[in-house]
Amino acid sequence: FQDLFGVSMVVPLMNLHIKSLGASHTVAGIIGSLYGVMQLFSSTFVGCWSDIVGRQYSLLACILLSALGYFLLGTSTTVLLFAISRVPVGIFKHTLSISKALLSDLVSERDRPLVMGRFNAASSVGFILGPVVGGYLAELEGGFYQTSFICASIFLLNGGLVWMLPWNEENTANREHQDKGTNSFSAKANHDLHLKSAANRTVTNNNVFQSPWIQVATVLKKIKEIACSNLWDIFLVRFLMSVAILLYYSNFTLALEERFGVKPLFSGYLTSYSSALGVLAGCLLGPITRLYQHNTYRILLHSSTFTCTLILLYASALNIWMVILSSTFLAFSTTVGRTCIIDLELTIGGNEASGTLLGVGQSVTSVGRIVAPLLSGIAQEFSPCGPPSLAVGLALVAILIMNANKQKYCGHGNVKLKNQ
Repeated sequence: FQDLFGVSMVVPLMNLHIKSLGASHTVAGIIGSLYGVMQLFSSTFVGCWSDIVGRQYSLLACILLSALGYFLLGTSTTVLLFAISRVPVGIFKHTLSISKALLSDLVSERDRPLVMGRFNAASSVGFILGPVVGGYLAELEGGFYQTSFICASIFLLNGGLVWMLPWNEENTANREHQDKGTNSFSAKANHDLHLKSAANRTVTNNNVFQSPWIQVATVLKKIKEIACSNLWDIFLVRFLMSVAILLYYSNFTLALEERFGVKPLFSGYLTSYSSALGVLAGCLLGPITRLYQHNTYRILLHSSTFTCTLILLYASALNIWMVILSSTFLAFSTTVGRTCIIDLELTIGGNEASGTLLGVGQSVTSVGRIVAPLLSGIAQEFSPCGPPSLAVGLALVAILIMNANKQKYCGHGNVKLKNQ
């Protein structure tokens, strides 16, 4: 919550600030694109690094370096300083991914969708409140600089919380909880589990003090294992669904104005309304997973099908009420689907490489953010309904891929990474 609250205070004000420094639209766009490219390549690397050195050290490093970036942003009085301040944030702003990997370490596989849903809900609340507070502070003299310093202070506060967490005890308790939840281990297995946990902590502590070159080599080796594993279809499904949802939102305001004469203010209210419903959907994941008997594949398949249907409803809407209806339920289906695809990645790939898997997934989504605006621009040349219509096609392809690999998803214990 604090992470996204701080970031969402600053991000909406960045374009105004860089233009006030004298940057052209092109320069502002280039800096924004460079940030996206850094995120694209660093997310997999940092996620894999967290598997090697441990969550505490990697999360703490990312938090402190992100705080440095926002502190530099608060002192940026030239375009060059602004660009420099984005470098540490672009490389190390992966605190959410590492936090999700940490949650997957601490909870059982059965409870993971519920916990991830609540985590996403808390993050969404921060994203809803942050722009409001940031907009208020921006009205004050030197408001952007104050907002940046507040954001840096929030990251430092989070760093203190991470430092004080009882990491070893939590990990041990989690392993015991997972052991009891499966009901398939004997007392001897429980004893072995304690030994394995202690050994893993020793290895992690040793890895922290390895030379950077050894750590980089280990990271590259783990990334190669992911690339050679049989997980391409899961990441392809994530890519297709990400692009489909991005296409839906890409020209949302413009399309509503052209199709129904709706003002941008109403579109903004509708987007905020959908975000609020997304928070509620995250809290409802527990009952949903129990209804589906914790079958993540079925939840993902049904939520993706529902998302595809709702985007089709929006693309063919005859009045604004159909748009409101589709937006209402789309907030639920996309939130559920986003959580389930992460859970499926971790279930099939294995918890031991959760940081790497989440990092690769984040990179896949970043590629979608790069591709979606281009596809949206081409589709809009034909019709305001072009982007959502293309989104329907991509979502259908994702659904077909899931159906074709049903046996693999249902027998998810058979395709763990070869080192696990």
